[in-house]
Amino acid sequence: MEQPNEGQGLKKTLTPLMLWGLGVGYVISGMYFGWNLGLEKGGTLGMGIATFFIIIMYTAFSFSYSELACAIPKAGGVFDYASRAIGKDVGFIGGVAQIIEFVFAPPAIAISIEAYFRLKFPSLPHNSVAITVYIVFTALNISGIRLAALFELIVTVLAVGELLLFAGLTLPHFQTANLTHNAFPNGWAGAFAATPFAIWFFLGIEGVANVAEETKNPQRDITKGFGSAILTLVILCVITFIASVGVAGWEAIVYDNGISGKTSDSPLPLALGKIVDSHNVFFNMLVTVGLFGLIASFHGLILAAGRSTFEFGRMKLAPAFVGHVSKKFQTPANALIVNMLVGITALLIGNIDEIIIISVFGAITLYIIAMVSIIALRRKEPELNRPFKVPFYPLTPVLALLIAIFCLVAMIYYNPMLAVIYFGIIVAAYSLLKIVDYLRKSE
Repeated sequence: MEQPNEGQGLKKTLTPLMLWGLGVGYVISGMYFGWNLGLEKGGTLGMGIATFFIIIMYTAFSFSYSELACAIPKAGGVFDYASRAIGKDVGFIGGVAQIIEFVFAPPAIAISIEAYFRLKFPSLPHNSVAITVYIVFTALNISGIRLAALFELIVTVLAVGELLLFAGLTLPHFQTANLTHNAFPNGWAGAFAATPFAIWFFLGIEGVANVAEETKNPQRDITKGFGSAILTLVILCVITFIASVGVAGWEAIVYDNGISGKTSDSPLPLALGKIVDSHNVFFNMLVTVGLFGLIASFHGLILAAGRSTFEFGRMKLAPAFVGHVSKKFQTPANALIVNMLVGITALLIGNIDEIIIISVFGAITLYIIAMVSIIALRRKEPELNRPFKVPFYPLTPVLALLIAIFCLVAMIYYNPMLAVIYFGIIVAAYSLLKIVDYLRKSE
């Protein structure tokens, strides 16, 4: 594998608080939209079962991934870990999966941001808001990591506060009957089908590892960032799930009219709309401040995606220009711009549920390769300096690995065409790598 270009280092400015903001910010949009589509598949109990196991997986994964991130603090995340632990080929596949996850998640969030705007401005041209936010937040990420991380921290705090306010307004109206009504409409098959949307609750938390190279003290601070972020997200997930469904049942936050029909991209306003009218100050606050949750994840995932693509370019596994750092801003500007163009293309041609599932396929592949990597690296380099070691090894990474494999099998079974598209991208990228390697050797 070729070595990166000299002088392509990233600026170290991030603190533990900023890492918490990034970790929660990457994920928090999953509380605001997307997860409710899993209720259509499995009902309250089916989605609840899927979410329970996904919480276990993400908790085990986060502790395991922290060990890798602290031992190998590089911007490439799983690409760097797997390349060192297993080999170049597996590292490449993990890196492609990571890029797919981080590049395909923002278009889904951009569509939801536009849906929130349309609650107040229904006459806006189609995709105008989604494309505008892509341009604005790509520019913000180019301007500098410290400014980008500070913005992420501010909007994340606002988004967390809004979720707590939502819970405070809806929980007094909670009724157990709303949780139990039609709770398991499709049986265990529905629980399996709901898996991608349960993953959406937490998808992106691993992005913290991709800024390890820009962290002041990665060996100490990454662990704090991961740990505090996953704890915050688990609490918010449980509260949001119960508060939303408990108001009027799961159908009320899946369908715009409360009965089978068009699914909604804004479940929290639907839930709040059952107890206050659309002119109420709290409803308007949810719509307005709720955008910060979507923006936090959108902005944060753009940041993480830029680092993933940048590392591929830096290691000469993608066109070299995406591996260049802006001399003025010390950020991967070219990689960010390329990702923006791909993301805008995806939101123009894809449906939100399809985009989410493609992104989740990338995430699950990443998780599987990462957990195999931690086990392989323990055996291959037992003397490697590990400032943080995952507790209960090897049980913790093995547990995350087994749940991730189960999720991948379930997703392939229930989404065969999207699985073909996803694995087609992986095979095409790997084939291109081999062709390029062959041409280089024959020169």
